Amino acid sequence: MSRFPEEAIRMLKETSRTFYIPITFLQKELKYSVASAYLVFRAIDEIEDHEELDNEVKCTILMQVGELFKQPFDNEEYVRILGRTKEQMPEVTLRLEEWLQACPQDVLPIVTNAASEMAFGMAKWAKANWEIRTREDLDDYTYYVAGLVGVMLSDLWEYYGEEKTDRELAISYGRGLQAVNILRNEKEDLAERGVSFVPDGWNRAKLFEYADENLAKADEYMKSLNKKSIVLFCRLPLALAHKTLKAMREGREKMTRAEVEQTVEEVQIR
Repeated sequence: MSRFPEEAIRMLKETSRTFYIPITFLQKELKYSVASAYLVFRAIDEIEDHEELDNEVKCTILMQVGELFKQPFDNEEYVRILGRTKEQMPEVTLRLEEWLQACPQDVLPIVTNAASEMAFGMAKWAKANWEIRTREDLDDYTYYVAGLVGVMLSDLWEYYGEEKTDRELAISYGRGLQAVNILRNEKEDLAERGVSFVPDGWNRAKLFEYADENLAKADEYMKSLNKKSIVLFCRLPLALAHKTLKAMREGREKMTRAEVEQTVEEVQIR
């Protein structure tokens, strides 16, 4: 592939605050692979997160999309699966075929396998109305929406001959970032979607512990990386997660824009 589609780059900028900058640190083929994978995951994530769709409808769509990823992508079938919900879907979801086409074809199976697994996992949790009762439930949910992204990234590092990493630590890397998101969006999720990702009997302090535990493993994951561009890619979201957690501990909702910009600079200097 000689050029990555400009439309995909535009969509990446529009949909990702956390990952756009780190993706630019990666080398060409790897950059294209990760960028297209992000858009594919974002496309299905928007179905799971949709505020107006019924859970049964979400489950049905996600199950069928999960099956669709197991074969050469058929856009006509995808449009049929979306059906009338098409009118309510954001652009990133409607253009799924383009993001798959933008992915370097030799690693497309790595991306579609992960996307299929994610869609099935999201379908399961949509059907269960995201009723997280236990630590195991939380681990399961955070695996499907974030941990398996860590695994897919590790598969890409390995495919391009750059790194070999520990699968469990890769899962914790994704899970740690997701735990910070859950803490940050706890009130909003409850108010807007009527959903709580907090296990029964847990308070906010226990959720902080969960985030700390997974971010500590994510720090371990970082130690196993050697390639500079990959280290830079992984370091920025993790640094932002650590600092967001610190800000919330201080009673703030999130980091300031200045803190974010400073972190971006720090990560590149180190």
